[in-house]
Amino acid sequence: MNPETLQNYAKLLVRKGINVQPGQNVVILAELDQPEFVTQCVEECYAAGAAKVVVDWTHLPITRSHSEHRTLEVMSRLEKWEMEKWQWQLETLPAKLYLDSEDPDGLSGIDQDKYTKAQQAIRTAIKPIRDRMENRYAWCIAAVPGKAWAKKMFPHFPAEHATEELWNAILYASRAWGDPIANWDAHNEELISRCSYLNGLGLESLHYTASNGTDFTVGLLEDGRFCGGMEKTLSGVPFNPNIPSEEIFTSPRSGDAEGILYASKPLSWQGEVIDRFWVRFAQGRVVDVGAEKNESLLRQMVSMDAGAAKLGEVALIPHDSPISNSGLLFYNTLFDENASCHVALGKGFSNCLRGYENLTQEQATARGINDSLIHVDFMIGTSDLNILGRTRDGRDVPIFTQGNWAE
Repeated sequence: MNPETLQNYAKLLVRKGINVQPGQNVVILAELDQPEFVTQCVEECYAAGAAKVVVDWTHLPITRSHSEHRTLEVMSRLEKWEMEKWQWQLETLPAKLYLDSEDPDGLSGIDQDKYTKAQQAIRTAIKPIRDRMENRYAWCIAAVPGKAWAKKMFPHFPAEHATEELWNAILYASRAWGDPIANWDAHNEELISRCSYLNGLGLESLHYTASNGTDFTVGLLEDGRFCGGMEKTLSGVPFNPNIPSEEIFTSPRSGDAEGILYASKPLSWQGEVIDRFWVRFAQGRVVDVGAEKNESLLRQMVSMDAGAAKLGEVALIPHDSPISNSGLLFYNTLFDENASCHVALGKGFSNCLRGYENLTQEQATARGINDSLIHVDFMIGTSDLNILGRTRDGRDVPIFTQGNWAE
């Protein structure tokens, strides 16, 4: 891969993604796949004025080993130093850059019941801290190629060739060619314009239909708002939480969903792929699911806690969009969700409420934002998906027609 292109990508993630501020701390979370690129990101952070950059390395084979050899009690326990590390993040609010490269099948075959119970305990322990950090720090999820991930996507190529192909796909989807900063300035303006249009409609609900059987209605919050692209921390620092991102999203009214959704793409969750699945809602909650692959894992997901069976997000992405038009299935939610309309089970976003800056997490929940230990997106967009909006003054407004924006 061209070194200048990778340097520009690193600069994009640091300057537009997490938007490092002078004197700020930064945490980078990465697998072991691309240490040279991680080093470039570290150097870019310091060039932007970072005071301290911490890299937390992870490796899925080690996670697998932990899962196989540790007891559930040990897996479920956060040590004192681990909690102190989270407390440090709460006190210093570092910018956080997540560089995803995991093998989509990297935890296939482990005891998922044991792993899920441990994750429930860990997430419950850190949730109060994460809730207090919400909207107060800049973060960005992006990607670099991992060999196993690349071979999953391009199985007929040798590993090195497959990795190069995945680099090309990531950079294309991330608008990282040419002048990435200018690309994202223009892209953010387009997303803001689309949000403004939707927020002006006064939508009360969305009704989804498609030939695959999807027939679903979700209620929207009266004081809710659509967001997309660039966000801002409560202190006013702009950042882009997802690179790539094509979505316009909102958090719906918790507990207001009826009907059935059919997934249009596989979902990689906890190191395994759930495929060819559907989810049925009644009175706002998941009441049944089915899957041809890993149905038991899907059932564990929606049972993580009381909020896991409710929706935290609905997102709109046209079928005619860069990632969709690439024809690639990434087996990675960051990319596949930005090729397709999707919804998310679990935690909603308090910043999808007007006046969120004056609300606590508890107040946002009381006003209809779902709360949960999880936030898991799954894709529902198809080339023939229609979405009809109902406004609060009783009008029906086409939002999507045959997979794309109606207006």
